[in-house]
Amino acid sequence: MSEAIAKRYVKALAGSGEIKSASEALNSISLAFSSQKFRDIIQSTEVSSKDKESFILSLVDGSDSKLTNFLKLLVENDRVNDIPAISKELNKQLAISNGEFEGLLISNFEVGSDQIKDIQDNLSKKLGSKINLTNEITDYPGLKVEISDLGIEVGLSTDRVKSQLAEHILKAI
Repeated sequence: MSEAIAKRYVKALAGSGEIKSASEALNSISLAFSSQKFRDIIQSTEVSSKDKESFILSLVDGSDSKLTNFLKLLVENDRVNDIPAISKELNKQLAISNGEFEGLLISNFEVGSDQIKDIQDNLSKKLGSKINLTNEITDYPGLKVEISDLGIEVGLSTDRVKSQLAEHILKAI
C-alpha cells in the first residue's frame, strides 16, 4: 500500500521540476527515521500537527517553496511515515532518468566482485545504460540476472544445462 502511495507522491514531485534537490532533502529526512526518538515524536498523538510540521521543516533547507509545501501536505494528510518510501521511489525514478538501473545477480554461491563487474560492464554496453548488480544468494541452481525496472530476467540453470547436454548426447548416439 505504501509503495502505491509513494508512486503518486513521486509523480507529483517529478512534475514540479526540482527533483534532485527534493530527493536530497527527503533522503536526509529518511535518515532521521532510523532514530527511535524521531519516530516517537512523529507518531505521537500528543504532538500537534503544527509542531510536527515545524520539526520536519527544520530538517531541510527552507528555500524551496515547492518542497516546503509538499512536506506540509504530507503532515496535513498524516503521511509523514511514508517519507522513507517516497524517498526510495524518488531515488529510483531519478536513477532511471539518469539511465542507471539496479538489479540482482541470483545464485546459490557467492559470485566474486570481479565477475560481477564483468557482468555489469557487459550488460551496460549491451543495454546502453549503467547497470549495478547485487549478488543475492538463494537456492537457485545456477545464475540469474534480474533487472526489474527494465523487465529483464536472464537465467542459466545448471539443471537445464545438464538435461540439454544429456538430450544432445542421446541424439548423437
